[in-house]
Amino acid sequence: MSLVKRNNDVWFPSIFDEFLKPDWLGGIQNQNTHVPAVNIQETDKEFTLELVAPGKHKEDFKIEVDDQVLTISSEQHEEKKEDHDKYTRREFRHYAFRRSFNLPDTIKDEAINAAYENGILKLTLPKREEALPKPKKFIEIS
Repeated sequence: MSLVKRNNDVWFPSIFDEFLKPDWLGGIQNQNTHVPAVNIQETDKEFTLELVAPGKHKEDFKIEVDDQVLTISSEQHEEKKEDHDKYTRREFRHYAFRRSFNLPDTIKDEAINAAYENGILKLTLPKREEALPKPKKFIEIS
């Protein structure tokens, strides 16, 4: 048994509803513009940024820091070609994304580290020494 939501106020289903969907004929939704999800975690000593991008290789990524902006991008081209007796079929695909993050002044730009493993690109952004929390100072009462 399945439940189906119905609108009893409408006598006839509107044929225009099917044609006016956002993804009709490739309209608004485009599958090639997928932006990977990112997790950001802060500890006392560093920030950790994890970007989910399965099926890629570490060579597919370009990571750069310019004027306190961290940019992660990837671009991949794919071409499939099938030859038959009467026709040739070719399909081109282009996958690309770009994510940018404003870095706080407390990050050591020169010590940023990146690793790609199991479909996750992990960046470690260490904090500068002056940004690290200082231990508590106890003051004696005289």
